Amino acid sequence: MSEISLPTDLPIARHALEIERLLTQNQVIVVAGDTGSGKTTQLPRICLRAGLARRGMIGHTQPRRLAAMSVAARIAAELEADAAMGLGGGRARQDAEPEAYRDVFTASAAQAHRGIGVHIRFGQRVPADAWLKLMTDGILLAEIQRDRLLKKYQALILDEAHERSLNIDFLLGYLKLILPRRKDLKLIVTSATLDVERIAAHFGGAPVVRVAGRSYPVETLYRPPGQLVPDADEEDRQMAAIAQALTELEEHGEGDVLVFLSSEKEIRETAAYLRKRRLTNTEILPLYSRLRAQEQQRIFAPHDGRRIVLSTNVAETSLTVPGIHFVIDSGFARISRYSVQRKLLRLPIEPVSKASAEQRKGRCGRLADGVCIRLYSEADFEARPDFTDPEIKRSNLASVILRMSALRLGQPEDFPFLDEPEQKSINDGRTLLREIGALTEAGGLTQTGRMLAELPLEPQLGRMLVAASKLGSLREVLIIVSAMSLGDLRESAPGSQGPGSQYDEKWAEFTHPDSDFLGLLTLWERCEKERISQSQLRKFCRKYRLSFQRVREWREIHRQLLNACRRLGADPNRKQGRKQAGYAEIHRALLSGSLNQVARHHDGRTYLGSRNRKLVLTMSSALARRNVRWIMTSEWVDTARTFASMAARIKPEWVIEFAGNLLRKEYGEPFWSGERQQVMVHEKTVLYGLALREMIAVDYARHDAAGAREIFLDQAMVEDRIRSEADFLKRNRAFLEELRKQEEKFRRPELVVNEREIQRFYDQRLPESVVSTRTLEQWLAEDPDRRNRSLEMKRAGLFRGEALEELQRQFPDRVKVQNNVLPVDYVFDPGGSRDGASLRVPVELVAQLSAADLDWAVPGLVREKCIALIRGLPKNKRRNFIPAPDFVDRVLPRMRRADGALADSLLLQMNRTGARLIERQELLSAELPGHLRTRLQVIDRQGRILAEGDDLAELRKRFTGRAPTVRRQRHRLERSGLRDWDFEDLPESVQIGSDVVLVRYPAIVDEVDSVSVALLDNSQEANVKSRQGAMRLFMLRTVAQRNALRKRFLRFRNANAARILFMPGLGEIEEDAAIACYLEAFALNNGFPRSKGEFMESIERNATRLPLLADELEQLLTVMLERTHGIRQKLAALPEKSGQTVRQDIQGQIERMFPPNFLRDTAFEWLRHFPRYLEGIGVRLEKAPHFGQADEKNTREVAYYWERLEQLRSSRGDSRLIQSLRWSIEEFRISLFAQRLGTSFPISRERLDKQIARLAG
Repeated sequence: MSEISLPTDLPIARHALEIERLLTQNQVIVVAGDTGSGKTTQLPRICLRAGLARRGMIGHTQPRRLAAMSVAARIAAELEADAAMGLGGGRARQDAEPEAYRDVFTASAAQAHRGIGVHIRFGQRVPADAWLKLMTDGILLAEIQRDRLLKKYQALILDEAHERSLNIDFLLGYLKLILPRRKDLKLIVTSATLDVERIAAHFGGAPVVRVAGRSYPVETLYRPPGQLVPDADEEDRQMAAIAQALTELEEHGEGDVLVFLSSEKEIRETAAYLRKRRLTNTEILPLYSRLRAQEQQRIFAPHDGRRIVLSTNVAETSLTVPGIHFVIDSGFARISRYSVQRKLLRLPIEPVSKASAEQRKGRCGRLADGVCIRLYSEADFEARPDFTDPEIKRSNLASVILRMSALRLGQPEDFPFLDEPEQKSINDGRTLLREIGALTEAGGLTQTGRMLAELPLEPQLGRMLVAASKLGSLREVLIIVSAMSLGDLRESAPGSQGPGSQYDEKWAEFTHPDSDFLGLLTLWERCEKERISQSQLRKFCRKYRLSFQRVREWREIHRQLLNACRRLGADPNRKQGRKQAGYAEIHRALLSGSLNQVARHHDGRTYLGSRNRKLVLTMSSALARRNVRWIMTSEWVDTARTFASMAARIKPEWVIEFAGNLLRKEYGEPFWSGERQQVMVHEKTVLYGLALREMIAVDYARHDAAGAREIFLDQAMVEDRIRSEADFLKRNRAFLEELRKQEEKFRRPELVVNEREIQRFYDQRLPESVVSTRTLEQWLAEDPDRRNRSLEMKRAGLFRGEALEELQRQFPDRVKVQNNVLPVDYVFDPGGSRDGASLRVPVELVAQLSAADLDWAVPGLVREKCIALIRGLPKNKRRNFIPAPDFVDRVLPRMRRADGALADSLLLQMNRTGARLIERQELLSAELPGHLRTRLQVIDRQGRILAEGDDLAELRKRFTGRAPTVRRQRHRLERSGLRDWDFEDLPESVQIGSDVVLVRYPAIVDEVDSVSVALLDNSQEANVKSRQGAMRLFMLRTVAQRNALRKRFLRFRNANAARILFMPGLGEIEEDAAIACYLEAFALNNGFPRSKGEFMESIERNATRLPLLADELEQLLTVMLERTHGIRQKLAALPEKSGQTVRQDIQGQIERMFPPNFLRDTAFEWLRHFPRYLEGIGVRLEKAPHFGQADEKNTREVAYYWERLEQLRSSRGDSRLIQSLRWSIEEFRISLFAQRLGTSFPISRERLDKQIARLAG
């Protein structure tokens, strides 16, 4: 093939031999070529010269269909072939020719080489002996399902890889996987930007060939609007700047101007502004993707005078505007971003990247010297990111995950993407696939998922087709989904202002009063009637301002989807015949894929959707001017507001039908209904925070039979609110009335049975199934006489009689623990396992018990326990307290239950003597005789012993979280889904329960996107949770400030990425830094608000501190990074042997200072000292390499105190006092190794010893 020549005027021709050589020596090469370099058309010919088409085709991908066809025609023309593409004497393979592209195929076929084929979405023409196949990257992806190793290709050219679409990124990752298995496959990746090193590194250091483009010099001028037109109004400043820039360009000569703007709205406003200025001999044309084709074609028409083209970023790469000499760049573009948090597509206007700015600049300078005016400063340009975020970083990944699952490529986390997607985006994609039933909880494909993988659609749209096939509405939903996959079928007319225009009035002919989706069916029927001829259809499209191209594509997509459905066994014509599906069947199918797009009317034009988001319908919707109670919509788009362009009236019951386990049921407080004679509860059905069904009364027993039974006993039986003629009820009422009369007569309140005993009486006799009047009467009817007698109250079985004599105080049979009276059993069995006192504790109460509860339970054992503890001390310690009985007798009157555990109370008295300090662990190490260790018998509600022993910690660990839920009514304080302080003031503790009284501690619990109020069984845990929960509540109330902090520290992360890489503790710096600022700003390390007044006062007083604290924290972090970097360099330079001890000690110190999440876990007051601590390390390292014995001695001392700290932390937890000791040790380091820096407070060995003794005691 060496006789194949290349056009010498193309820059790539000078690199042809180099590329051939590299292809021979390497499996992958990267070609970086500017626009006009010839890489797209000449690389296939270079491959042909290298002999790469002998054992398979050369595959050549393009991002867009039109590009694939035009490149094929250009290559064929250059090869001077005379056989038309696909007309090679029956040797060509040809699918049914797609109507939407028939004219394009025909035009190119006249010039095409018989060995060149084209395959795009709507058809293919590939000769049987083709050596080159042009296709879109989506086509190559589809072929992977049938040809996993792409064996039909000997070489692949991935063109325009810089666009970084999802398809391109997936192909780059997939090809990296299969290349080791296809050693004969050659890959060429081309890119028009400078980001080729990363692509080369992705393929193991592939060689890079850089090819310059054919261009003239372009001068870049920076003209910020504030400097260019300082006197212009803010809202007109950009347009005034553009007008001034146009005036300046006149000084550089004649020529057309391309102006880049961010949106259609800006283009319309700027065009109107410029036309008002009546520019001489100047034509102003708009250009954007939704502009109708006829208007777009005007930019290619010949013209006189100057032409100004106002364009969105469509002119960056998708479309080349001819004749451009000058460019004015506003510096902004609308970039699509999928929000994981808000679950919607956002279209924010953002500053463009450097690469996009250079692409815009490159639009001029092709014909002659050019000028590019940037309406921003050079400093602004330099501060911008190098490249636009690839699509995989800003898209929903559900389709990618579905494709990987179908191809059995493993998990996305393990796939070699060029840019690894964020874990939250992967999790969000999986969540979406589970929501539509495509993935199991374990991550495997369901039958629905396998069907969706076969459909060339987004998973949500495919889910609609799967549901429609079951509901009998597939024919209609196929039409609707085909249109939804295309986007808006309408064209935007220049100057169209939207609502009320002729455009909307004509479109109204197709609208349905309740559904925009059904309007598509009407439009489809009209289009089918107009398909008499192409000219008739074109006339129809012009009349209604429809895109002729998209209307034809609509039919082709429908044909493809229909064939795909038939392959899956779903044929709408076979199953449904010609019967028209009903409104409900169509919209229930559509709902199956759009559960996230349901909304309820809020007020005016506003609707309230899932996750508390508000949206409005665009005026093009038939429902925009109506207040429909419930709607489903097309995809939501977030610009300045959240919009949906299509909607339909629905019933919430349809949503409930498909939502399944996505629904959350919320219940109010259960109650006894005297009318229904059963326990009822108000139930609310919620989907993604949106209440589909408000509070309706339902049978509580269906959700909590045990709870319903308890309320039935309390409110129906005990309070006698039951309406029944049962015999036992009549007799029991008379019995209780007689007792009340005796109370009044004899003034003996002990005669009356309390409510708890009545409840217990019925609880012991009625079966679990009795939860209402109806179930009670059904149970009685099975054996009326016997069962009525069993429920009669009698004195022998219920009456308490005379008051019990007071038990001996020292050894009670029942003790009060945590507001519960618990029985105590005594066993005299010396040496036996049950010798001593045993406390019978309900399993629900175990988590609440403390060591003090057991130590003080039996007063008669306290003295003997104290004596045994003293006698268990080492001899040199206990000699200060002998004789032990005398010492105990002296201090026992001063010991109190309020001191805590018995050992703590005794230790307090021992250390007050002034003798040698005793540590808590020493006292607890004494081995007590068995009869002095109060045992626990953990029992269930039936009194069965579940476990017993004297190790409270072990029993708490075993039963915490595993005990049966205490049957109780939902406490009024308990709430969920809170985003503001909409709840009562929080007391420090509350008591709950009846049979078992539990102390619970109200806590504000962080739920990430909301908070809840929960009752916890541990006060310390409640305080810790509330600190985080209050912080989240402050964040939810100050969203703008929170987002500003996150963005600020994201920029800090990006700016310091290299150094942060060596500090794992900053792995989540954006969130951690924001949390640190909030904790300090609102003083949450010192407590949290317990009332709405305190909360609101704190916001008003402290919210303004957030930016100041962010400034301080950023400065602190900058210093930390600089100094840790310097320390690492100095440590690396230490001698291997003599510096080993110092190196290990300092490395350990830094690891302890910067653990994961240290910003959120370290109080701000200590973060301020970090620079000094790091400076102290630097001072210590100044002595290198001769540290001496003093350094070694100091190291041992610090290690000793650190070991003591860890011992205390393991026994006492990580309290504030423990934290204070931890930073005291850090100050002690300064006093030892860097005295000249000074400490923040006085510190010495003696002070540390006293601090440790206080904690130990």
